[in-house]
Amino acid sequence: MGEKFERHKQAWTSDEVQKLHTLAKKGMPLRAIAKALTRSEESVKARAKEDKLGIVSLR
Repeated sequence: MGEKFERHKQAWTSDEVQKLHTLAKKGMPLRAIAKALTRSEESVKARAKEDKLGIVSLR
């Protein structure tokens, strides 16, 4: 399947949110952002949607 993440259902820290915004604005793809934040792609996608960020999905 995919990589396992031990951070299941953990709250986002302000540093993680800031990094998400920075990486999304640079045009990084979803998979790369998820890996950089050690979060699942679904978690990153949900947070990006919540913050109204556009993220490139290379599928």
